[in-house]
Amino acid sequence: MKLIYTFLLITVLNNAYSQAPNEYFEKIRNNEAELTAFFSQMPKGGDLHHHYSGSIYAEPLLQLAIADDFYLNTETMDVLKEKPSTGNWEQFSTLKSNGTLDVYKQKIMQKWSVKDYNHVDYPSDKLFFESFMKFEPAIKGNFGQGLLELKNRAISENVSYIETQLSTIPTAMNTDDLTKFNARLRKSALAKDEKAITKSLDSLYNYLLKKDAESYATTFNTNFVTKLHKDLKIDDKQFTMRYQNFVLRFMEPVDLFKNLVIAFISADGSPLMAGVNIVSPEDGETAMKDYWLHMVMFKYCHSRYPNVKYTMHAGELTLGLVQPEELTWHIGAAIYTAGANRIGHGVDMAYEKDSYDLLRYMAKKTIPIEINLVSNEFILKVKENRHPLTLYKDFDVPIVISTDDAGILRTNMTEQYVLLAKRYKDVSYSDIKRFVYNSINYSFIKEASVKKQLLKDLDSRFKTFEANFPMK
Repeated sequence: MKLIYTFLLITVLNNAYSQAPNEYFEKIRNNEAELTAFFSQMPKGGDLHHHYSGSIYAEPLLQLAIADDFYLNTETMDVLKEKPSTGNWEQFSTLKSNGTLDVYKQKIMQKWSVKDYNHVDYPSDKLFFESFMKFEPAIKGNFGQGLLELKNRAISENVSYIETQLSTIPTAMNTDDLTKFNARLRKSALAKDEKAITKSLDSLYNYLLKKDAESYATTFNTNFVTKLHKDLKIDDKQFTMRYQNFVLRFMEPVDLFKNLVIAFISADGSPLMAGVNIVSPEDGETAMKDYWLHMVMFKYCHSRYPNVKYTMHAGELTLGLVQPEELTWHIGAAIYTAGANRIGHGVDMAYEKDSYDLLRYMAKKTIPIEINLVSNEFILKVKENRHPLTLYKDFDVPIVISTDDAGILRTNMTEQYVLLAKRYKDVSYSDIKRFVYNSINYSFIKEASVKKQLLKDLDSRFKTFEANFPMK
């Protein structure tokens, strides 16, 4: 009898223990300050939709450019190591000596990030996508400092894993003699002739192998990623990082396929290279024209490297940005044609043809959606009930919460969860906790032991976090 009583007491205490954070969460969910304190301390697992260059804050990038005495274009706020022959360029040392550096610092911050953005004088998506090239030269040669910044910020806000998109895959391999394939591939894509596309890709693939595509990938893995990762001691008991290669969807077909093949070889050849992605504005002219062709290219590379995982930016579109009919098929093509393992953004899901069937398929095949609330609001002006988050949730599609480009957007993982809780009242603490675990379970980490340890660590972190409830 005593054993039964003890068992019942433990059960009651455990139930009370598990209910405490739920009750406190519901109590504070309309108070942004209290939610911020709550989520700052809550374990947040992994950030799976994460661009390395867009996640570094502008302040340290500017410090690097000043320290290296870069040239600043005083009209556009671009920086370069060498002075171009045209344009208004001044070295930072000159700006400092003539007393104008502080004035330009403010202007730089406003062009390299969304700082002080007033929503009036410049389109938000234009500012966002243009910012990358302005500060990109300051990143080159300073990848280590950036990785450590990301690691330290993640640890400080209880993020234990980042899967960042970091790529310096060379485009030096000359493919000028293959430009005839661009027209051929596009003609086949227009006719939806996948067999003809595959035949052309076979020829390109064999050519790239002969041109040492494998050595490019191996050099990138060994001399860049592995060396940085090891030298900086990125992985430790508090934090783990893995990397995705990416291709740029504004490139011509031959050049994109060249980089895609190298990206797949790279991801297939190193445990640190978790997977592959495709990036750049989805509504760009080339991106829209070649979208289906890109999906077939991913499908082709998957046939060559079936063990490589890949997530795809798909459906980062909204009504008014493109013609309505273009909203109806991008996510579906990424899943049904390309075979994506995860989907990034997926904002136009409500417009997809047969969206309910697609959602059911994603749920059945456990294809997660990477939700980026701050990013979608700033770039696409999609937020609150216009956002399909609850649509994914209602169909049991696995959800992961991520930041996208925290540096440019001047946000962090905590703010994503604050907005999630404040805006979507049917999302419970239990749901949020499941989203956190999804970020590890659906990561592309290859080593089973590493994923197991991250999950074990997450259990421990939540146990500690939830022991603080009830508060008073």
